[in-house]
Amino acid sequence: MKNLHRELTRALWRKSTYSGSGDQCVEVAALPHGLRAVRDSKDPSGPALILSADGWRALVRTARSV
Repeated sequence: MKNLHRELTRALWRKSTYSGSGDQCVEVAALPHGLRAVRDSKDPSGPALILSADGWRALVRTARSV
C-alpha cells in the first residue's frame, strides 16, 4: 500500500473489549483495501502488524479457539 504510514496515522484505533487492567491491551484499526492494523496500546508510535482480510480472519479465529 503506497501511503500506509499516512493511513496508520489517520486510522481510528479501537482498544480490545477484552483488555484487562490496562497493561495488556491491543488496538485494532481498519485500513483501506480490507487491511487491518494491530498495535500495542502502550506504544502507539511503535510498530503495527498489518494483516490482510484473510490474515485478520485467521488471527481472530485462532484467538477465539485459545
